Amino acid sequence: MSEAMSRDYDAIIIGAGVIGVCTGFELAKRGFRTLNVDKLPAAGYGSTSNTCAIIRLHYSTPDGVAMARESYFYWLDWGKYVGVPDPSGLARYVNTGCLVTKTEKNHYLQRVKESLDELHVAYEDLDAEGMKEKLSVLDTRQFGPPVTEEDPGFGRPSGGNVAGALYIPESGYINDPQLCCHNVQLGCEAHGGEFRFNTEVTEILREDGRVAGVRLKDGSEARAPVVVNVGGPHSFVINRMAGVEEGMNIKTRALKQEVCHVPAPEGVDYNVVGMLISDSDIGCYSRPEVGNHILIGSEDPPCDDLEWVEDPDDYDNTFSYQWRTQVLREAQRVKGLPVPEARQGLVDLYDVSDDWIPIYDKSDLPGFYMAVGTSGNQFKNAPVAGQLMAELIEAVEDGRDHDADPVQFHMKYTRRDCDLGFFSRLRTMNPDSSYSVIG
Repeated sequence: MSEAMSRDYDAIIIGAGVIGVCTGFELAKRGFRTLNVDKLPAAGYGSTSNTCAIIRLHYSTPDGVAMARESYFYWLDWGKYVGVPDPSGLARYVNTGCLVTKTEKNHYLQRVKESLDELHVAYEDLDAEGMKEKLSVLDTRQFGPPVTEEDPGFGRPSGGNVAGALYIPESGYINDPQLCCHNVQLGCEAHGGEFRFNTEVTEILREDGRVAGVRLKDGSEARAPVVVNVGGPHSFVINRMAGVEEGMNIKTRALKQEVCHVPAPEGVDYNVVGMLISDSDIGCYSRPEVGNHILIGSEDPPCDDLEWVEDPDDYDNTFSYQWRTQVLREAQRVKGLPVPEARQGLVDLYDVSDDWIPIYDKSDLPGFYMAVGTSGNQFKNAPVAGQLMAELIEAVEDGRDHDADPVQFHMKYTRRDCDLGFFSRLRTMNPDSSYSVIG
């Protein structure tokens, strides 16, 4: 970068969702003059506001468990992480425990057990009767693999009982994901970070062969030698704007997702007895929701059509047949679950990479970085994602060739090193991915 380049900030972060604000916060704590820009009115107003905000520890690799475990400790003491009071209050972690059904697809959770064991995460290995003891409303018959409603076998048992489940007690959700972004925003501002809302980026500026800042829709510019794309479902648009997509082996796309809210079975206080359930036998995950409701999302089984979105600013944000399909599948597992005619819930977009594993990386444009492809399973990892992005940016800006010599990020709670090359834009498709929201 030439000494003559004008500089308003040290780093501009495009996006103020949960990973965007955490990235700004971590850079600001390291002395960067940061600016988060977002086209929406406030932090967390985009896809973060509609996230299911699930905190879970079950992954099929030790590194996956380690990153989730590391982040878990930040959520447990959220006020300490944020470091400043918020007049609106602090987001709160709600512990429910998690029941993960064993299926052939997930190798009966053998890899998950081995990974949990390596990180010393407690769990119970349950048979079908043990599942009912944890939650009496469960129907433990096998229905999978999932099929569409047009299939003659839809809703019919396909065997005896499921093979069992793992119950992981340290799991739950964040009660207000939008509030958690506001909390982090205040923490970032306490370290000098700035935020501009209702502000759309229309151009990535270049100078002397590297990024130089951004041009905004009102024609003004914000200058910085570092720009970080944390644009959520708009990430691919921003990468194309920066001209870096061709240099990526793994890219991102926007995917429409529907989340259902339905009442709990009559007479069941699900906010008291309910828990997070990940169930690949029926192709759904669920958790308790406010008002004695159950929130139901899809685990994207192979039989379902995925609706990719070309323009994240112009897509059909109404419910489709998928809403009823998800509720009917969940009704196979939760006895007495009503299937209302009126559809309630959320429709929003995921930011999905080709192998459903996030990209935390530099790009071919010096100074332009990416924290993208994060939707569906990275909300829980946001505090750690912010830290590893700050570590990556500092190392590369200091001259490290991250592509040839990947940065190693040390996680203080789990006392493990994370090889950030795993999240490279240059990686090959990961054969161990679930190619779904499970990651």
